[in-house]
Amino acid sequence: MTQIILASGSPRRKELLASLGVDFQVKTKPIDETFPADLPAREVATYIAKAKAEAFAEEIKSGKVNEQALVITADTVVILGNEILAKPADKKEAQAMLQALSGSTHLVITGVCILTNEGLQTFDETTSVVFKALSAAEIDYYIDHYQPFDKAGAYGIQEWIGMVGIERIEGDYYNVVGLPVHKVYAHLKQLGAL
Repeated sequence: MTQIILASGSPRRKELLASLGVDFQVKTKPIDETFPADLPAREVATYIAKAKAEAFAEEIKSGKVNEQALVITADTVVILGNEILAKPADKKEAQAMLQALSGSTHLVITGVCILTNEGLQTFDETTSVVFKALSAAEIDYYIDHYQPFDKAGAYGIQEWIGMVGIERIEGDYYNVVGLPVHKVYAHLKQLGAL
């Protein structure tokens, strides 16, 4: 039986994968998440997801884990214009990010890698998100009550800000949460892991 490893510390990814009815364990490894300065913004999430997967390559090839093991890694980026909005370091940075997103459309891209002893599969998903104009009071309320410092772009679509601030999305909602579960499910089925 395939041993599925989710190589992510994200509680949201863990919740999404669990809601598919998939049996898995969580295992993470620290990696360097820097990327080449000339890498197009749309390719960054997949680049980082691949680096996360490669951290497990020797373990998978050497058979230190079940030879049927499969590792899922992912990375999500928020792109406004051509700029990547990472996780905010503090309240001031979160305010600046949310003010920039206010009244505009941005992209959320999640890159996913699935590593097996037969190789690496990568894919991504892009969702377009439209924010209404947010007031300073709404931004402060959200930051003070939800502390979005572990989220790319300083927001979680599934939280209060998503309910009051997002006018519409085009694409996969779950991708914005952190994992395009329909694509992950399809790939796991294709690999015979489900």
